[in-house]
Amino acid sequence: MEFDFSLVWQSLPLLLAGAAVTIKITAISVAIGIFIGMFAGIAKVGHCRILRILATIYIDFIRGTPLLVQIFIIYFALPTITNIKMDPFWAAISACGINSGAYVAEIFRAGIQGIDKGQMEAGRSLGLTWAQTMRYIIIPQAFRQIIPPLGNEFIALLKDSSLVSVIGFEELTRSGQLIIARTYGSIEIWSTVAILYLIMTLTIAQLVNFMERRLCRFTVRN
Repeated sequence: MEFDFSLVWQSLPLLLAGAAVTIKITAISVAIGIFIGMFAGIAKVGHCRILRILATIYIDFIRGTPLLVQIFIIYFALPTITNIKMDPFWAAISACGINSGAYVAEIFRAGIQGIDKGQMEAGRSLGLTWAQTMRYIIIPQAFRQIIPPLGNEFIALLKDSSLVSVIGFEELTRSGQLIIARTYGSIEIWSTVAILYLIMTLTIAQLVNFMERRLCRFTVRN
């Protein structure tokens, strides 16, 4: 059986459009995840016992259940409770963003706990509150350390976003499925889909490495 390059060429525009949607979903979901994860991570190391418990429950539940199940809960289960049909796009972003937030929370927690305790004591001795010390001293230093794991989370979520194809959302994987259903060219299409994912993940990895080098230079200069 010969590899049909003409099928790849004909299908490439649709696959590239699907790849663009995949990047869009991933970028928005990671942004949501960073927002949620930062507060959840701070709550995990904070002094408020109730917030620590809530953050722990959230993180353990999300990390302990598959993303696919979380997508089903948001897209299929919630509408039966609220009687509001959810758009696949928002269901995909909500599920991926909430899932990412739990992992980002652990990244932030590890980054904060990796900062020397003397930094907190120094901030408090200057008259800053705990929250001010976290905002102006601890978080900026921790952020430099968490760039690599955040990049890994971005890459992991980009690949996991293929799961939203189960609710009919047309990202890269779903686009490939639809083309195969019409052309039966599974080898050609899945190979192309894999290459597109590889290109995207390698590009993100290079961007993360670039940001890490820039931050290291900035730290050395200061």
